[in-house]
Amino acid sequence: MDLSIKKLNVAPIGTNCYIVINNELKEAVIIDPGGDEKIIEKTIDDMNLTPKGIFLTHGHYDHMGGANYLKARYHIDIYAGKDEEDVLKDDRKNLSTMFGDYTVVDVDVPLNDGSTFELIGLKFKVIHTPGHTKGGICFYLEDEKILFSGDTMFNGSYGRYDFPTGNLNALMDSIKNKLLVLDGETKVYPGHESSTTIKDERIYYDFN
Repeated sequence: MDLSIKKLNVAPIGTNCYIVINNELKEAVIIDPGGDEKIIEKTIDDMNLTPKGIFLTHGHYDHMGGANYLKARYHIDIYAGKDEEDVLKDDRKNLSTMFGDYTVVDVDVPLNDGSTFELIGLKFKVIHTPGHTKGGICFYLEDEKILFSGDTMFNGSYGRYDFPTGNLNALMDSIKNKLLVLDGETKVYPGHESSTTIKDERIYYDFN
């Protein structure tokens, strides 16, 4: 498959929004449209892409702020973890009030841990990774060795756990037992900053 990934650094705090593209079909999914929705829209339209879904790794405002606009613009569904629905529907838990906004998002396709589904010719696996939030998930393309880790795993770091529904023990368990066990060659596309690999992250974490 002719697959490409377009990264956009979007407002309000520099979140990585990824546009995953099947270049043969000219179809795409949008991962974590935290803001700058008009820029995301222009990128999609300039590339003549047909979006098929919006994927949210978790419910924080800086990852979902543009979701409602893009859903209405392209008439597509929002996919997110089943356990994250109440975070997305609560403007305090999703932190939108911190940014002077009061945004809530309804999930069209709630996703369960370990489930798989196909879209734009790709097979996505859902990995529930609580810790940053209780219902956070990662999207794993096993055949392509690609992981979209949201704010669970960064390059040499990990997400905060002091926001509503966060938990440090859960976060460390998610990283150790659900992410570091993946193929070492898996490329990790995090919610902020630069990409990494599972092999490189095993060096960073010491659970002995």
